[in-house]
Amino acid sequence: MNIQRKELLVTSFALFSLFFGAGNLLLPPLLGYNAGDNWIWVTIGFMITAVLIPIIGILAHAKLQGTMYDFGKKISPWFSSIYCIIVYIISVAIPSPRTASATHEIAIHPAFGTSPLLTSTIYFALVLVFVLNRSKILNLIGKFLTPFIVIILLAVIGIGLTSSSLTTGTSTFETPLVSGILEGYQTFDAIGAVVVGAVIIVSLNFKNMKVSQFESKRKLIRQSGFIAGTGLFVIYAGLIAVGAYYGSQIEVDTALSSDMQRANLLRGISIAALGNFGNTVLSVLISLACFTTAVGIVAGTADYFRGLFNKSQNAYVITAIIACIAGVGVGQLDFHSIIVIAYPILLFIYPITIMLILLNVMPERIATPLVFRAVVIVTFIFSIPDVIGFISPSDGLKSITEYIPLAKHSLGWVLPALVAFVVTSFFQSNTKK
Repeated sequence: MNIQRKELLVTSFALFSLFFGAGNLLLPPLLGYNAGDNWIWVTIGFMITAVLIPIIGILAHAKLQGTMYDFGKKISPWFSSIYCIIVYIISVAIPSPRTASATHEIAIHPAFGTSPLLTSTIYFALVLVFVLNRSKILNLIGKFLTPFIVIILLAVIGIGLTSSSLTTGTSTFETPLVSGILEGYQTFDAIGAVVVGAVIIVSLNFKNMKVSQFESKRKLIRQSGFIAGTGLFVIYAGLIAVGAYYGSQIEVDTALSSDMQRANLLRGISIAALGNFGNTVLSVLISLACFTTAVGIVAGTADYFRGLFNKSQNAYVITAIIACIAGVGVGQLDFHSIIVIAYPILLFIYPITIMLILLNVMPERIATPLVFRAVVIVTFIFSIPDVIGFISPSDGLKSITEYIPLAKHSLGWVLPALVAFVVTSFFQSNTKK
């Protein structure tokens, strides 16, 4: 069955928009600003964790065509269930409320002076309306919201780069590549891949599009992933570049919290590129980008718990309501506070998520249950020092991490996971022979 171009574009735009939220818009400009003349290296690092890994996650979904549960079931059913519950709790407790917080701080409060409670209440009421009408999610987001977001972003980036002096400052990063990789964690895009990828699959089923066969659906999801990934790459690289090149033209007050630095820099870039109208454009852009991501997160969480209760629609509705209430509560925190809370959690869950994504796109004969178990267990063990080191650094822990390659960059799990994969694969191959 041939995939119609309209279906491909709608799904691609929807996927892009479900990925592109608060962190995706606010993080890159300040990253580029601080990277200065090393912005290209930072961009490469950022793309690894914010684009490459997430799109591989979508390819894994195209292969599995199930839910997030399928990502970890080769390890064991109980592991997969616990992993899913942890990820969904994290999603509704951190990135979803963060979208409301960013919308309030940058778009709503400066214009209307309202309280965070009022903003987040109205915000998540609208999210709930979209989620409860999930059969229309692809159309509403893919046809209308995303094209508008992309057009505005490209206008800001294009005008910004052509009107800047194209001079950069000095980098503040000792290891720009690693800084870019770790900053990519904060986008939540790898976690987003396993969450919103399932939303796309379920939405296709609900929508009853002309994509019923397994191979046709896989082709559609894969092509949509590549298109969405290309869009993310262009937008991220453009925002980082604009932040780097405007470094000498826009004063960023380092005494402010990092979230306000991000907001002020992005606002300054928008005004410089689009004039006074740029502030209004920025407010609309952030609101739309954040809103579509929140819809994807809540819908994905509700889908999972719906599946746990024999596809009960009541379970879907109740979960969506609880997720939105949690969003209202946590949304009272400012953007920076949510990032601080999220970082140690990301150091723990992100490495495991990355390994599950990579293993699930591999052929079945390579990524066997034994390989899954060995790699994920080793990744989990070597992620623990990163988390403890961030929460409560000590001399004893430092002496241990000195013997772990890349541990000082919070990437101590990378080489051990690779070794576990190679050794287990070699052992498995010899055993079969």
